[in-house]
Amino acid sequence: MSKFPLLQADREAITRHQTERFRALLEEISPTNRFWQKKMAEAGWDPAKFQSLDDLSSFPFTTKTELVADQQEHGPYGSNLTYPIEKYSRLPQTSGTTGKPMRWLDTPESWDWLMRCWAQIFELIGLQPSDRFFFPFSFGPFLGFWAAFDGANRFGNLCISGGGMSSEARLRMMLEHQATLVCCTPTYGMRLVEIAEQEGIDIASSPVRGLIVAGEPGGCVPAIREQLERDWNARVFDHWGMTEIGALAVEETNCPDSLTMLETECIVEILDSETLKPVPAGERGELVITNLGRYGSPLIRYRTGDIVEVDTTPHPDGRSLLRLKQGIQGRTDDMITIRGNNFFPTAVEEILREFPLVVEYRMTLLTERAMSQLDIELELQPDADANSIDALLATLKQTMRERLNFQPRLKQVPPQSLPRFELKGRRFVRKQVD
Repeated sequence: MSKFPLLQADREAITRHQTERFRALLEEISPTNRFWQKKMAEAGWDPAKFQSLDDLSSFPFTTKTELVADQQEHGPYGSNLTYPIEKYSRLPQTSGTTGKPMRWLDTPESWDWLMRCWAQIFELIGLQPSDRFFFPFSFGPFLGFWAAFDGANRFGNLCISGGGMSSEARLRMMLEHQATLVCCTPTYGMRLVEIAEQEGIDIASSPVRGLIVAGEPGGCVPAIREQLERDWNARVFDHWGMTEIGALAVEETNCPDSLTMLETECIVEILDSETLKPVPAGERGELVITNLGRYGSPLIRYRTGDIVEVDTTPHPDGRSLLRLKQGIQGRTDDMITIRGNNFFPTAVEEILREFPLVVEYRMTLLTERAMSQLDIELELQPDADANSIDALLATLKQTMRERLNFQPRLKQVPPQSLPRFELKGRRFVRKQVD
């Protein structure tokens, strides 16, 4: 029996729930939150007139650039604070992958809401009382580390922190404590496989039955997913969230290659990034989120920059929650355009990960006088012979030409010469040539 009946509710019940929650949110933030008071006043938006979710379409959008500017003007935490500062008890911070890091304060009540999100995520992946979690990363200020750890702990499961130690030590600790679930980025999941091979550790024979991955696209990218599942001999569960909005999607046990959105805790829109109008189901668009329980510092119509597509296939259990086909397919700020062809770095990575000879890679987009060229550095298996390498390079060029309509410049680099990552992989670089 589910602890969260709304996960099985029909669309009418979900919409009614979202409407009531959003109305309650407006009532809470309108009297005291300066950030939202200003936005609503500038847009001529009267919260008292809100009647249905249709009214949300007239509410102004919120962007990361706007939030960063607000924190610079009203430092150190910005004006998106509903309560006096002494009511806040936690301070997560974004990773700063795409710009200046943002600080995000939470009250105990907002943190409880985040735990409610994680409880639903764990239910959707079939968490068992016997599962033991391993978290192989240093516990910095990033929300995901602490929230997932605390959420699993509140669920009653043993949680093991792998902070402050080497990858080798983390692997041995994971095995010693018989961990069954590992939370990490896809990049670090592949890095741990590489370390295990170097250390003579048979990671595929470990008790680990699942990897909960997040922080970057990959969990729903077929080639990356297949590699992780093969090397770990475990199921991959993709997960999505952001420091500023919370944990709001996960891949269900019986719905591989899609993310189920927690519409119990947020309102989801998928819009054309240019027109900002809804896209038809089954077409790509930008994910826009309104969270419904983080009263201390909420976000309304937040443009995430993530490119997604609604999964239109029926849910095997009849669930009505919206699902995203192949998870996060790219980001608006990562779009690559070469000779009129538009694609995302994940499309290139999916091809590269199909070839076991490729150990690591780095892409550099060179732009000179408005002309773009993609260079790809490839670190290959150390024992690859010349014939295998020549065949690989030829096949990669042909495959990319057929699938992406362009041909990159490929360059083999020495073993261990490319960076390795414990958190988000940064394998895509833009470079302007003078």
